[in-house]
Amino acid sequence: MSTGPQAPLTASLQVGAQDDDLEKRLDDELTAFNARATGAGTPAPLSVRVTDTVGELVGGLTAWVWGSCCAVDMLWVREDQRHAGWGSRLLRAAEEESARRGCTEVIVSSFTFQAPDFYRGHGYRETGRTDGIPGGHQDVHLHKTLGPAAR
Repeated sequence: MSTGPQAPLTASLQVGAQDDDLEKRLDDELTAFNARATGAGTPAPLSVRVTDTVGELVGGLTAWVWGSCCAVDMLWVREDQRHAGWGSRLLRAAEEESARRGCTEVIVSSFTFQAPDFYRGHGYRETGRTDGIPGGHQDVHLHKTLGPAAR
């Protein structure tokens, strides 16, 4: 049995647009690898939705829970309802649910033209920035340790 580098396969490389099959396969493979490496299991989706009285979407939040960490993917509130407290309610609901599921921390990133101050106002601290976002902006990485009130 050889332990050295193997000769490369003869294969083709294809560049394209959205590839749902590829995305699913990569997600499955990386999830399995990460679960083996950490023992944290498989990430579980989390969502929070607000609809108005006629069933129209007011706002929502999507996230995933993995081990003791919740990662917020997206939080959005309809323009006519911004500054009405829905973002805070969505975030609090996600924090409470993630704590109920055993999380002790939440992570999120927000571009500088989006809402990093919103997250700071909810107790998140900046852990880093990534330059190079179009228009001269940055991606701000934030973290929050969930306290007893969220649990």
